[in-house]
Amino acid sequence: MSYFSRKIRAAFPWLQDAKAVKELLLQSDSRVFTCACCGNSQKFRLAGYPPRLNAMCPTCGSLERHRQFTLLLNDRPHLTKGKAILHFAPEPTLRKGIEAVAASYIGADLDPNRGDREMNIEAIDLPADSIELVICNHVMEHVDDVKALAELHRVLVTGGVALLTVPLVEGWPTTYENPEITEPAERLLHFGQSDHVRYYGRDFRDRVIAAGFDLEEFVAEEPYVGQYGLLPGETIFIAAKR
Repeated sequence: MSYFSRKIRAAFPWLQDAKAVKELLLQSDSRVFTCACCGNSQKFRLAGYPPRLNAMCPTCGSLERHRQFTLLLNDRPHLTKGKAILHFAPEPTLRKGIEAVAASYIGADLDPNRGDREMNIEAIDLPADSIELVICNHVMEHVDDVKALAELHRVLVTGGVALLTVPLVEGWPTTYENPEITEPAERLLHFGQSDHVRYYGRDFRDRVIAAGFDLEEFVAEEPYVGQYGLLPGETIFIAAKR
């Protein structure tokens, strides 16, 4: 057994139990949800690592955070309609609807094959005060977030908004970081994914405010959780440039 496999099994021993996995699959296959992204009502699939029940829409591939984003934008169409939008790591499940109503849209990614423009969020190649909305969905945990938040603040117009999501443990007062953890298998165990560099605590809010933003939150609550298959308590941070 490889070093990586041993670490995974040590972290998630229940994965060795085929019966437990079968039970998860049966539970996941027992409910019908509505996808806020594509509109279809159907059974959702397991997704993620470790697997999450009812996470993925089988039609459009949306995950919980994509459906929550769609609900937020449907509730607040002024955020996107007629706006200059910068979308980092643009997800196809979100992009189509957002691009259709934007005045201008840039899908940005470090990988030139995944966006319209190759762009580093730590050094954004755009003028100051040129963007009205930034969408940044599970990106900050991959990068130097001090630099990234400063860059978002720079490119946004006054009153412009950044929509941010991150993996966050509300029970932790402070973010967990350790620059000595560099191996992918170790990062998976410590930060939840092999290319993450931190796991956020509640002080993520302080980091955003310190960068010059006012902060509002859109939290996944009932009845949306049960209807659309969201993660209870997951938060979209609505950061407005002061």
